[in-house]
Amino acid sequence: MDQTRVDMYIMANQKYFPAEKMVYLKERLASLDESKFALLSTIEMKDPTTLLLVSIFLGSLGIDRFMIGDTGMGILKLLTGGCCGILTIIDWFTISGKTKELNFNKVMGLL
Repeated sequence: MDQTRVDMYIMANQKYFPAEKMVYLKERLASLDESKFALLSTIEMKDPTTLLLVSIFLGSLGIDRFMIGDTGMGILKLLTGGCCGILTIIDWFTISGKTKELNFNKVMGLL
């Protein structure tokens, strides 16, 4: 794969991935062929900022957890009001990292 295309992809999508895993992602993308690189555009990635806003405003209902696919925790938060707000506050600080990790795992599943 052309290094310029890899750098452009990383620059355009760096907010979707954890910073500590960018070097590994860059190496994997460099060894990718053209057909799989085209498939990267079909992956729907979640925006960490959007999930943070959803967590702040609707986190006690568990909607943020439903959006990242964590159904069990979403149901727990829905039924308990975010465990009286404790899980809601914890998610305010962790939901962006979880979203970035989810996006990274989606891309690694394709690679």
